[in-house]
Amino acid sequence: MFPIYDVIVVGAGHAGCEAAHAAAAMGSKVLLCTMNMNTIAQMSCNPAMGGVAKGQIVREIDALGGLSGVISDKSMIQFRMLNRSKGPAMWSPRTQNDRMRFAEEWRLALEQNQNVDFWQEMISGLLVEAGRAVGVRTAIGIEIPAKSVVLTNGTFLNGVIHIGEKQFGGGRTGESAAKGITEQLIQLGFEAGRMKTGTPPRVDGRSLDYSKMEEQFGDENPEKFSYLDSTQPLLKQRSCWITYTNKEVHESLETGFDRSPMFNGRIQGLGPRYCPSIEDKINRFAERERHQIFVEPEGWDTVEIYVNGFSTSLPEDVQYKAIRLIPGFENAKMFRPGYAIEYDFFPPTQLKLTLETHHIENLYFAGQINGTTGYEEAASQGLVAGINASLKVQEKDPFILKRSDAYIGVLVDDLINKGTEEPYRMFTSRAEFRLLLRQDNADLRLTQLGHDIGLASDERKEKMLDKKSNTAKLINDLKQKKLSPHTINHGLNNIGTAAITEKISAEKLLKRPQIGIKELMTVDEELSQYLNKYSKDVLEQAEIQIKYDSYIDKEQQMVEKLSNMENYKIPLKFDFLSITALSNEGRQKLNKIRPETLGQASRISGVSPADLSILTVYLGR
Repeated sequence: MFPIYDVIVVGAGHAGCEAAHAAAAMGSKVLLCTMNMNTIAQMSCNPAMGGVAKGQIVREIDALGGLSGVISDKSMIQFRMLNRSKGPAMWSPRTQNDRMRFAEEWRLALEQNQNVDFWQEMISGLLVEAGRAVGVRTAIGIEIPAKSVVLTNGTFLNGVIHIGEKQFGGGRTGESAAKGITEQLIQLGFEAGRMKTGTPPRVDGRSLDYSKMEEQFGDENPEKFSYLDSTQPLLKQRSCWITYTNKEVHESLETGFDRSPMFNGRIQGLGPRYCPSIEDKINRFAERERHQIFVEPEGWDTVEIYVNGFSTSLPEDVQYKAIRLIPGFENAKMFRPGYAIEYDFFPPTQLKLTLETHHIENLYFAGQINGTTGYEEAASQGLVAGINASLKVQEKDPFILKRSDAYIGVLVDDLINKGTEEPYRMFTSRAEFRLLLRQDNADLRLTQLGHDIGLASDERKEKMLDKKSNTAKLINDLKQKKLSPHTINHGLNNIGTAAITEKISAEKLLKRPQIGIKELMTVDEELSQYLNKYSKDVLEQAEIQIKYDSYIDKEQQMVEKLSNMENYKIPLKFDFLSITALSNEGRQKLNKIRPETLGQASRISGVSPADLSILTVYLGR
């Protein structure tokens, strides 16, 4: 009935879709298994992509040849570049999306790939022979053979939904939990844990009074995620809105705390620290009289509204009374209540940097099964797992991104070496080289790597090379272009920056904090005409590289210093336990995580500098 697939992907959320697309685009024959074909790429939480650090991840996925950026562009209803008032390392793109169109575009994209097959059924177990994954078993007992398996089960593994004192099995509202896989993996020697996440109520937008809220517009000149020209920037956008809770809302919610599963002990799993429920906010930040609520439309045409900031698992009657005390929500009609969901995860220290498991060969984990939270984090892991599953089947070298290569590299490295006891979320502060890992240069950093493994298209590579060469030419020309006092001093005075007394290069002038490319165009007509020949992204790239060149050079020097340790390989079967000079904790951690390089070993919690020195000596021998 079934051929032997190169890769079977279990789960069709953000991680599963990227894994299936990547492996299939690289030439592998892929089977994507899902319990419901109608919920492929479902935006289970808020209808948005990107944000601080997350936007950088979406750009990186796109630069490598993934589809999250393209799909986001095709389905967005609003675009905003966050943190524009800060330096370029902090700029983060974010889209508000049409939930239904996002899922539809993903499904259509996958269906157009001849290497992707689909199977709708719960997967209840793995086929394992001699320590190697060789396929999956479905709930009705069908065995499907494969050379590798990628698990992207999201919140479905033994998922339990909580609404007040009610609790029932489910991986998402209205959908069944997945059973069998956790139990089998534990029998195979895996360590498992429980985590939780939550979602807010959805309401009828027709019942809200927007005059009592602050309107949040999209950018005046909206951009896109993807470096490709497959979509055009938005000509119209839908606004979001901001309102606030108040003392009355908090007091109303507190009446249900005795029935809250979070406070009465029914929920055991840890929730995301940086996206707490509304009852958690009230409890942890009792001194605050109000909390921000983002009112987000679910699409172009639907009236359904996502109440961002009001995630809760309180009883539905408590939710309903409290939400109607929020300004603008006095007559709100609820479509469905918020809920919390508990699910199984597997500590990611059990994985290699390729996201292949240590215990079972050719078995990969990606997404919330690894203890992360967020569409973007899941999608990037799916991409890495799909790429590496395909490469291993093709007997090619693995694909590993370093911390200095991408936020995706930081994410994977953090998970493998540090693990996580709460849902992991990416922030710019987690990256030590964030000036190098900007959202504007993801293509310059990663597209060649994506093209080398057969994922990024020729079109992507050509666009990247054009951008790179045009940026270099522009920077060189700005260094050569000399500007005279009598031609530019009037313009400099209008900008509010000091006049010059002798000729100065355009490049040196651009280093002034008051002057960007836009201002440079106003001080010299000839220069303005020349600059207008270049695209917006080339102008932006040149400006950033010129203004921050000394800082970029310093970070690059730090990367080169650390690269020596990253290049120092540790043999695959190195016996850490036999080195008695190592500390007990160091031996245990090294043996459990099994780092592949000295650099990776240095980042493992519990491995001391002394342990590292001893390990270096033994490796030298």
